[in-house]
Formats: sequence, structure tokens, C-alpha cells
Amino acid sequence: MSPFDDEGPEHPGRLNSPTTTPPLRPPVEQDDGAPTDGAGHVHRRRRRRRTFIALGIVLLPIILVLGAGAWFLYQLNPPGNPGKRVSIEIPRRTGNAAIGDLLEDKGVIGSTQAFQIYIGVTSAGPFDPGHYRMRENLGVRDAVNVLKAGPAKGAEFQLMLPPGLTLAEVADRVGALPGHTRDAFLQVAQSGVVRSRYQPADVTSLEGLLYPDTYFVSKDETDEQILAHLVSAFDQKADQIGLAAPNAAGLSPYQTIVAASLIEREAKLDEDRPLISAVIHNRLAAGMPLQIDATVCFAKGGCTESPTSADLAIDSPYNTYKIAGLPPTPISGVTLKSLQAAQSPSPEPYRYYVLSDKNGKHKFATTQEEHQKNVEEARQKGLL
Repeated sequence: MSPFDDEGPEHPGRLNSPTTTPPLRPPVEQDDGAPTDGAGHVHRRRRRRRTFIALGIVLLPIILVLGAGAWFLYQLNPPGNPGKRVSIEIPRRTGNAAIGDLLEDKGVIGSTQAFQIYIGVTSAGPFDPGHYRMRENLGVRDAVNVLKAGPAKGAEFQLMLPPGLTLAEVADRVGALPGHTRDAFLQVAQSGVVRSRYQPADVTSLEGLLYPDTYFVSKDETDEQILAHLVSAFDQKADQIGLAAPNAAGLSPYQTIVAASLIEREAKLDEDRPLISAVIHNRLAAGMPLQIDATVCFAKGGCTESPTSADLAIDSPYNTYKIAGLPPTPISGVTLKSLQAAQSPSPEPYRYYVLSDKNGKHKFATTQEEHQKNVEEARQKGLL
């Protein structure tokens, strides 16, 4: 007799009853991992999505590489014909990165990054300074070929512009070139036809905005083209030191150029530039007149010796013995060292300086009493 015979029909142990409904169980997965019921559709969708994601991960770098390659080839040889002629002046000691920026600014190439990549791959450069004739939309490959060939051939004249020249003195040197006159050059330089990007809208003169260097001028260049080269060189150098950015002195870019021109005319030694900048900064902050002799000399058209008492009484917006603040424009061309000193004056509290030796070194003071002592020492040395 079966031990289950005495149990009722509802007993859970009754396994052989044909009327017993088996309990519901979760779907059993097959060996391949696929569910046996309708949830398989969801699983298959998820598997396809994972496949697409994996495929995207694999293909994305390939697409990026292909896109970068297409962009680079476009920069090497852009479609269409080259545009209008442009003149490029490459100053001495200009690196490849700065040359690429200059070519991009002039519209010769579309990307300085592509230029850097190409010259890195081809080991091109360094390139000779001088005057180059190119065209807009030339492309990186052809631009590099022009640079490799060297500056434009033909009759060229050397134009040497040492630091600290006034615009009138630059005009004297340009006027000495064949086919040019001082007055015609000066008229163009003060007309606003050629402009620096650091030049305020209400300023037309290029005083202080021509970079000192040695240039090569071809016989057919106009005054306007020469000025464009000199201004372009200045803008390029100013960009390199971040002139447009706020600086420690709290001056605008143009005010920084004005202050730099004062430093350029006053400093004889590089070590004095930040200290003279400190004197300018401290006097401006204290509301004191700058009392810089170089501004008086500029106002009177030049000095052959130290300004006299009569000179110091000249009525001029450039006479910093009589006016407060900076002059309205720079008073000379400037170097990068003077610009950087104007951007970042020394933290010293100095408000005075005077020549202290024949090599051009200055002695600095914070108080009037200290300064008078230094002045007397300079007189005893025969420096004043």
C-alpha cells in the first residue's frame, strides 16, 4: 500500500494525480544564454545595442584620424586659386611658431597649427629673415616652399632702426632710401592709413608702434607698405608677451606702450628698466608728476644736453614736469624688455632716480632727502 493513499487529493505530496497543476517557474535559459520566453526580444535588443556601442568605440578613433587627415591635407593645399599678393616681413630671430602666426594673420595660410606640424614632419626651417612676397590662400606647402627659397630677390635696401627712435627719426632713415622722402613717409605714418591693433581709435600717429629692428626694403615698396611691415613686426612682438592682457601695473595696453617708451629713453642698462618702471608706477599712484627729462626733449623736438629751466617750463602735453600722468602718446620706439618692464614694475617703493656712473647706471631713492644726496654725488662725479 502506498503511503500516500490515505492523503487527501489536495495534499502537496500527491505527485501522480493527473489533476495536479504544476507550479509556475521562471523561464529556464538554454545553454546559449537565450531565454525561452518573450523576454528574449529585450535581451536581443540589449545585445545589439552593446554591439553598436562597441563598434562606435572602435570606429570613432578611425573617424577622428580620417577627419584630421582631411583637415591637414586641406591646409596643405587649399582649393581654389591663390588670392591677392601680400608682403611678409620676417624680422631677425623670429622662430617658426611666430612665422606661422604671421602667415595666418596675413591670410597666407589657414592654420598656424598645420604649419607647425608640416615643418616638424619635413624638418623645414629655420628660415632667413627678410622680405617675402606671397599670396593669400597660398596654403602651408607652398608657403613653406617660398620660405625655403629665401627672401625676395632683386634690389633691396637695408633699413636699420635701433631702439628708442622717434617717428621723426624713423622718417629720416626711410627718407634716405632711394625713391622715398622724409615728409611723405611721416605724413602717411601720422594719417591713420596704417594702424596697429594696439592703437586706440582716436590716435592716428604710429609713434612708438614701429618695432626696432633691421629690415630689407625692395625698390618698389611704398611708404604704406614699409609702415605695414614695421607695425606688423611690433604687433607680433607685443602679442608674444601678452600685451593685451591685464598687467601688474594696472595700465591699458596703449598706456603700457607709453610707459615703455619712457623707460626706453631713460634706461641705459637692462637691470634698471624694472626699477625705472617702479618709479613711474609709484609716482602715478601717488598723483605726482613724472618729471622725466626725455618727455621734455620730445616736446621740444630733441635735446643735445640736459633740459634747461626754460625747457622745463614749456607748455606741452608731453612736459611731465607740468602735467600729471602719462604723455598722450609714446615718445619713441620700444623693445620687448621695456614693454615687459612696463607690464611688471619692480615692487620697490622708489620715487626718484639719478645717473650714478658713466656706464649709465642709475641710483634710486624713496624720499626727497635721499634723492638730493644722490644728486649731489652725481654732480661731484661730473655726471650732471
